[in-house]
Amino acid sequence: MVVTDGPSAHDDGVDPGAPANASRAPGLDILKALGDNTRYAIYLELARSPRPLSTADVAEVLDLHVNTVRPHLERMREVGLLEVSTSSRGDVGRPQHRYRLAADAPWLGLEPSPLPVLARAVLTAAHASGMSADDLLDAGRDQGRVDSARWCAGGDGLVALADEQARLGFDPELVDLDGGAVMAFAHCPFRELAEQHPDLVCSLHRGLVEGLLAEIGGVEVKAFHPLVDRTPCQVELDLTSVA
Repeated sequence: MVVTDGPSAHDDGVDPGAPANASRAPGLDILKALGDNTRYAIYLELARSPRPLSTADVAEVLDLHVNTVRPHLERMREVGLLEVSTSSRGDVGRPQHRYRLAADAPWLGLEPSPLPVLARAVLTAAHASGMSADDLLDAGRDQGRVDSARWCAGGDGLVALADEQARLGFDPELVDLDGGAVMAFAHCPFRELAEQHPDLVCSLHRGLVEGLLAEIGGVEVKAFHPLVDRTPCQVELDLTSVA
């Protein structure tokens, strides 16, 4: 998708560290912010994404330069449309900003994802029926095996795992180690549920990872650290079986 940049008179000299300010005529500010074609296109991409996006992510999708995208993102953050988190996942020594829609941002006619509602209903039913963490682990493994059908057995398990976890909205970050790797999940799309029922939700997540890798081969789960162990949760992977 290619977007032609629109007016950006309000974007010059934006301080990324300045606090968001939506107290001054918030409705009018939001309308003005989204009245720019480029900002509207960026907003739609963020609304559709299951995970927070960096400036570079948005620039790549819309075929724009990062220097064009950056002030638009900050303008939308200023009026309260976006939330920003910071991680050290950019260049060495440089923190990276990642953007997502604010909790009270308008959906502009877009249908919100039904997944959180469905997940909450399924989890409630599982909890009420007395299902254990092992039951959810097995269910996750079964689904992971189903997901593996999109990938060739014997292929690159790390690539497949990263792609599947990104598709689910976990925002994976891979760190290579000697003889292995660690994949951290910077964003949990079901964090609220995981904090309420970590044994069930995190076991299901672990099962998804294990089932996928078991079918593809070449990578094994050495240890899975759920949300209660550390933030972000992460999985240690053994690559010694790779030829």
